[in-house]
Amino acid sequence: MLNIKTIADDADIIVNGYAFNRYENGYRVLNLHRSDKAAVFSQEGEVLETSMDDIELSIVSDYLRENRKYMED
Repeated sequence: MLNIKTIADDADIIVNGYAFNRYENGYRVLNLHRSDKAAVFSQEGEVLETSMDDIELSIVSDYLRENRKYMED
């Protein structure tokens, strides 16, 4: 079972209920309200893996594109 509080606390940013974490190969995103909905993006923003539907994935992709600058070193 995921510990949502820990994931939220460790997130680089949270946007509208989505926790974004940067890792060496890109970005991980988790829907904090539905922990079965997640996505992994490359550093270029390409979807590598997801359990989200197309609409949610499009929304999350936009959030990543608009907020990636806040996760930079």
